[in-house]
Amino acid sequence: MIVARLDHTLREIAGMSRTELQDRWAKLTGRPVPRLSVAMLRLAVGYELQASAVGGLSRAARRHLDGSSDVPPRAMPLAPGLRLVREWQGTVHIVTVDDTGAIHWNGRRWKSLSEVARAITGTRWSGPAFFGLRQRRTAA
Repeated sequence: MIVARLDHTLREIAGMSRTELQDRWAKLTGRPVPRLSVAMLRLAVGYELQASAVGGLSRAARRHLDGSSDVPPRAMPLAPGLRLVREWQGTVHIVTVDDTGAIHWNGRRWKSLSEVARAITGTRWSGPAFFGLRQRRTAA
């Protein structure tokens, strides 16, 4: 029942003018109307309608989108015996992790993968990102 009503309302907003969309936004949210194109305002009103009917984003998703999530991006743990291979500007670089978890590259022990990435590239890099250990975030 709720979904059928929601479908009908979403079809209605597809034909609304800017003024009608602005009025609907103000009634739905009680917030000032954002300065958006008609197409984006239509999407925003549609989202607000759906969120009020079937629920909005989870708390974790809202924190993540707000940038207030204190959970760092996940990286693969550096397990003993791990061997990372990365080609950079025609040179193959091999990094290994010994039994104590220490990182080795070019016959030297390093404090972090980021230090190794910096030494290889000459610029600041996230080591886990440089070596492909970061899980990519996807758009929802």
